Amino acid sequence: MTFNVRVKEEITKLPINTIEKRMELSSFLRYNSKQEKNHITITLENASIARRIYKNVKEIFGINIKITVRYQKRFRVKQIYILEFFDKVDYILESLNIISNGKKKDPSEFEMEAREEKIAYFKGAFLAVGSVSDPAISGYHMEMIFSLKKDALFIIKLLDELGFKAKYIKRSNKYMVYIKSAEVISDIIRLFKATNSLFYYEDIRIYRDHKNMVNRLNNCDIANQEKTINTAMKQLKDIEYIYENDLINLFDDKTQKVIEYRKKNPDMSYQDLADVITDNESFSISKSGVNHAFIRVRKLLDNVKK
Repeated sequence: MTFNVRVKEEITKLPINTIEKRMELSSFLRYNSKQEKNHITITLENASIARRIYKNVKEIFGINIKITVRYQKRFRVKQIYILEFFDKVDYILESLNIISNGKKKDPSEFEMEAREEKIAYFKGAFLAVGSVSDPAISGYHMEMIFSLKKDALFIIKLLDELGFKAKYIKRSNKYMVYIKSAEVISDIIRLFKATNSLFYYEDIRIYRDHKNMVNRLNNCDIANQEKTINTAMKQLKDIEYIYENDLINLFDDKTQKVIEYRKKNPDMSYQDLADVITDNESFSISKSGVNHAFIRVRKLLDNVKK
């Protein structure tokens, strides 16, 4: 079972009140049904969603619903559930604010004041045309595919009212509303009250964030080591030049000691070099002191070479 299916199945098993059922149905039928005169058809692959729609329509409108199960053998065998309504079609669509006077209403005309209504409507859209990727396999991605641009824009506006930011892109002749923020997707799953799915998602998210942090720290350590090695190599060349040209006496005693210890310890960082000198000599020196010593070396050699 994919993560997307798990999320949707968990949503469909949660109890909701009558108002939420109507909002969810309104959204679902708008975005995932074929509406003809005296006939509504819904085609689904998810059995739990099919049961949810069947139950809610039956409870709210008290009509008979024809269910057909077909087997599709393309690539793999899967069941297709077809729900058909033949009774009170216009009444159902008008009651759910999908049509008015026989014409399809624009979604922007559908007023939702309570937050619970907006959540239920968005949930219906997600169940109808949405999907969320498994964070353990393909990263963070949630999307919903709409046939009409105005539907995509309405859902983006609805998400904004719920406190979430989403974008859309045209793909072929469809419009995809998508979210790529791990935190926003997590908050939406929490909004759906899909607790088990949320725990799984957060576990994967924490693991990936920790792994990324470790990788960043390792990369930082490697970069620092490379910087230390490159700096030491340049200093060793300067030290070699100093001894070949008998220039060591041009430096004060502390700088001479820094040069001596660098020659013996070519791989050490400034801090380690400072610690070794402090432990073995009669004077103490800091990391900054070591750095300034090599700055003096560099300036003197630049002047000598000029």
